[in-house]
Amino acid sequence: MSDGIAAFNKTTYGVHTMDISKRIAEMKKQPGFNENVGMILIHNGTVRAWSRMDNKREVTALEVTPDLEKIEAIRQEFLKREGIYDIVAEALTGRFQPGEDLLYLIVAGDIRENIKPVLSELLDRVKAEAITKKEIMAD
Repeated sequence: MSDGIAAFNKTTYGVHTMDISKRIAEMKKQPGFNENVGMILIHNGTVRAWSRMDNKREVTALEVTPDLEKIEAIRQEFLKREGIYDIVAEALTGRFQPGEDLLYLIVAGDIRENIKPVLSELLDRVKAEAITKKEIMAD
């Protein structure tokens, strides 16, 4: 299985983008992949240019701080679900502009009935429990 979680500080590493194709190719090389995986779903979270919380007011930047220990705990919980082969999570920290990537989740498993709800629930839990963000609004 993969190492599962990574974080990159944008201010230290510059703009970082997960190579989703490379991560999937690495996953496919893992023992048992062919016998256990029939579907891979991906979430690629980006910064919106408008606020969900403030009547679609213009957002010029988003400050994000992920709690990596909490993300890993949630990931471990979902790895125990029926049909799940592997989960990769990558959360970036720093200040981001609209359109920039900041959260990647990859869920691999047997069939869609098992995989779709896991990605949905995993995303909701990570966003609610392990990501702190502050919207910077236009004047």
